[in-house]
Order: sequence, then structure tokens, then C-alpha cells
Amino acid sequence: MSIDKFTTIVSKAVPLPIENIDTDQIIPARFLKATTRDGFGENLFRDWRYDKAGQPKADFVLNNPIYSGSILVGGMNFGSGSSREHAAWAILDYGFKVVVSSFFADIFKANTLNNGLLPVQVSAAFLSKIFTAIENDPATSLKVDLAEQLISIEATGESESFDINPYKKKCLLNGYDDIDYLLKIKDKIAEFELL
Repeated sequence: MSIDKFTTIVSKAVPLPIENIDTDQIIPARFLKATTRDGFGENLFRDWRYDKAGQPKADFVLNNPIYSGSILVGGMNFGSGSSREHAAWAILDYGFKVVVSSFFADIFKANTLNNGLLPVQVSAAFLSKIFTAIENDPATSLKVDLAEQLISIEATGESESFDINPYKKKCLLNGYDDIDYLLKIKDKIAEFELL
């Protein structure tokens, strides 16, 4: 599965200032029966977005038209719980390209990177600044520059660097999944086999 090349993203952001969001809240287990990666976005945060009758809950952020964008900003400890890769699929399928938090569960973070979704881990203080900026103006844009490993609040100019595994950074910038990467270096692998 090839992934889209990650370019610098400037986008409004959707704030979800809830801590300890687990993968069952991101995509409930009852929706894991599909055989392809498509369609998971419609059930992203299903139990928070809809009532038991299937009607949108007006007070949930994804149902509020003033918030939009390709960046999801979550509270600390985002993606805890089970190791389901479907959580990354659901976030991507909904249209997000970046998830920002002050801490990610390790398996969730690996799943996002493997699927072309960028997890940007910032300090708790900078996360608070992001939430405040969006609260003050829902049209606030964030800029995520993967090449420079920098996230910025466009309105204030404040920025913070973030870490990423160098191999995964290279894959995201070039639109490679792990197999694509191996295919790109197959000549080097063949040379090594001859040694």
C-alpha cells in the first residue's frame, strides 16, 4: 500500500481536548468487520458523534461546522488501549493528515506512521497554547513542516519542534510504505547478497 507524500500542511484544526482517548473510542470494535481500509471514517468517534438512534450529537466537535481541517488536536495519551490499526485508518479516512497530542501510545504511533498519518507530539505547554488559539478563533491555522520537524500556530508565530524516527520521516516525505522503501533499494539489497 503506497501512501501519499507528506508535504508541509497549513490547515485549520479540530480540537478534541480529552485525555486518554483510546482506540475503542476512536473506532468501536463493532465496526472492525470490513475487509478493506475504506469507510472507517464514517464511524470515527461513533459513540461520541451519534446518539443511539444514529442522530448526530450537536455538542460533539466533529458535528460542529465551525471546526474543520486536516489536523486533529487531541488531549494527552491519545491512542491508548488496543493495538487496532483500524484507529489510524479511521482518522485518515475521515480526512485528517496529522494528529497532535502531548503523548501518544507507542503502538498507535507506529500504526499512524505505517499508514501515512503523522503523529506530532508536542509539550503539554504548547498543546495548551494550540487549544487556546483555536478556542479564541476556530479559524486558527496550524503549519506542520515535516522536513523541518516544526509545528507552528500561524496567528501567533509560536512554534515547537517535534521528533520523528528518521526512517519513517523519509518514508512519509517520499510516499513510501515499508515495501515501497525496500523496492527502492532492491539494487543495494542484490549487491549485498553477492558479498
